[in-house]
Amino acid sequence: MTTRDRTLTSRIRRWYGAHPLHLLALLAAFALAGYAVRAVIAAGQFRGFAIWFAVAIIGHDLLLFPLYSLADLSVRRLLPRGRTGQQAGPASPAPVPGPPLINYVRIPVAFSLLILMAFFPLILGLSAPGYHRASGLTTQPYLWRWLAVTGVLFAASAVIYALRWRRAAARVRKQQAAATDATAAAAGGRPAASPSPAPARSAFDVWQPVRETPDRPGSH
Repeated sequence: MTTRDRTLTSRIRRWYGAHPLHLLALLAAFALAGYAVRAVIAAGQFRGFAIWFAVAIIGHDLLLFPLYSLADLSVRRLLPRGRTGQQAGPASPAPVPGPPLINYVRIPVAFSLLILMAFFPLILGLSAPGYHRASGLTTQPYLWRWLAVTGVLFAASAVIYALRWRRAAARVRKQQAAATDATAAAAGGRPAASPSPAPARSAFDVWQPVRETPDRPGSH
């Protein structure tokens, strides 16, 4: 990138407040939305689309958003915060920190509710007559399929949470072992409870002549 390109990018960022690619993505999103509105009007479904859009805004922003925000806050207060269990051993009674459990409840619930909101006429059987006239099939399998997908989401979330908890517990045990080794090394480089034994007199010392000191009699 040349100096001129950097200057132009800096000017756009200063004027727009973000990278130029963000502006391009936003313009592409508006273009796609405009194409969708044009296709809806050409198909003669503008009235139903407007009703669905208004119900989605009113139902979600005014009704559903406060409800599931309150539910999320209640679940966060009931679940343990950032700790998953106790570390075994009398020398380390501190709890083992682990991944937050709330994220592994939010994700499957969010995907399950999203599927329910997208297909609730079929899941709840509200559009059974029209669906039967259009396809010749019934809407009965949709409820059990939604329940099966929800169960798979929760099972996968539980498995991932268990694996991350196990990894966190192993990391804590490794840190505690390293801290114990560092404490022992700082105490003197060797364990204090293992004194070195007195050196044994070898057999060669018997043959060495005894050196007399001046204080002993017969030293003159």
